[in-house]
Amino acid sequence: MKSVNENKKDKESLEISKQKKLGGIKTLPFILGTFMPIIGALVADSFAGRYWTIIAGLLIYELGMIIITISSILPHFRPPQCPTQINCKEASQSQLSVLYISLVLTSIGLGGTRPCVVAFAADQLDILKLKKQPKNWNFFNWYYFLLSVASLSALTLVVYIQDKVSWGWGLGIPTIAMVIAFVVFLVGSPLYQKEKPEGSPFVRLAQVIVAAIKKRKVVVPSVDDKLLYENKDLDKGISKDGRLVHTDQLRWFDRAAIITEDDTTDLHTNSPKLWRIATVHRVEELKSIIRLLPIVSSGILFVMAYSHQSSFTIMQARTMDRHLTKTSSFEIPPASMAVFDVLSTIVTLALYDRLFVPFASRFTKNPAGITCLQRIGVGYIINICATFVGSFVEIKRKQAAREHKLIDQPTHMIPISQYAGTLMVTMVHKYTADKNGRNWLPDRNLNRGRLEYYYMLVTGIQVVNLVYYYVCAWFYTYKTLEEVTKTSEEGDLELVVDAINGHEGKEAKNT
Repeated sequence: MKSVNENKKDKESLEISKQKKLGGIKTLPFILGTFMPIIGALVADSFAGRYWTIIAGLLIYELGMIIITISSILPHFRPPQCPTQINCKEASQSQLSVLYISLVLTSIGLGGTRPCVVAFAADQLDILKLKKQPKNWNFFNWYYFLLSVASLSALTLVVYIQDKVSWGWGLGIPTIAMVIAFVVFLVGSPLYQKEKPEGSPFVRLAQVIVAAIKKRKVVVPSVDDKLLYENKDLDKGISKDGRLVHTDQLRWFDRAAIITEDDTTDLHTNSPKLWRIATVHRVEELKSIIRLLPIVSSGILFVMAYSHQSSFTIMQARTMDRHLTKTSSFEIPPASMAVFDVLSTIVTLALYDRLFVPFASRFTKNPAGITCLQRIGVGYIINICATFVGSFVEIKRKQAAREHKLIDQPTHMIPISQYAGTLMVTMVHKYTADKNGRNWLPDRNLNRGRLEYYYMLVTGIQVVNLVYYYVCAWFYTYKTLEEVTKTSEEGDLELVVDAINGHEGKEAKNT
């Protein structure tokens, strides 16, 4: 006969095994969802085009939704229900396989739609020629506004149905909605402007790097930019909003645009070898990406610090009284607590577009109100405040748990699988553990942890990241475009557009 302690250890081992499976189920779509859009963008830009990539993505995504909906309805594809949550039967390998297949399909489908939907909509609205639109019209703000409205319905209506009715209906409604959306998208096909793929930007960047390496021994011209290769016809499809003007930064890559004797023959026949020579516009594309890398790197720290915030919010919400009033029988589902995040996004976007932009533009003389870099900085500051406040919320929550003697009732908590498997949490587990193995984020009972310390750590990281971002933004140089405005017999009259503030610069005449 096993002792009580041995039985307890067996149960804990079984629970850890379950959590590892749950962590794998959560990690798989996260990894695929991160990398599949890159593959989808390559496919769309290289040969398929945005329209057909969206079609394929929607079909694959819908297939995954159908499979996961069926698996939630038919008893054969899922373990039996376990209302008591005690000695529940685990899902079999075949049942898990069906779940994995559905998650993989939905992730692949998202890889086809995510990188293409916004760009495809921009093609229809001719957004690249903003001069035809009112200055206060902002397509991207409205796109994310409507996206947030859709998320709001998912976090309220759909989550409530999943929690109170059944998972079959909770998954079936989004599946039916996707079918309707797909049909509506197909109906509008004859009206769409389908742009031909102009080649992947990743390939163009690689061509510039290879060409520069091949010409690494060539001397870069110090003054005369006319020695650099330009081809308006070649760049026509990739510079609809204007060609990039040559800059003096990162001049090592200018080697890719230097015309050598080996290039002369190919250029005379109008068939340049793009792995040996690149236009100034393509070289400047690479320079722009390199200049942007420090800004992007600050986003990595931001996402790392922010990624678990929603999960911890749900964990905290499960231990709180979520009734709207003391006498109300309606209780907000824990997963629906994210609705406040979405609501703040909706309200902020509307206020920013309709109130802040007109007000700020009077002082900044910028039609967008403030620059993109300033918006990013403000967002970082707001998130620092959010995590800082979150630490005090956790202190107050644990104080209430102690007062009501709930500090040792982990059944009210969401398991560690909500945030297991990531680098930051792994480091916290390792370096905050004491001699007894207790750390800030315990596996079973968060009441015995120090989530408030974790929030403070995240706040500190974000403060450091904000300083780093400020330095990067201070030294960042905006790209300058050369936009063709009209043509005459004497040549192209071009306009240099300063991308920093949207103001028109001096005219330059090329003959």
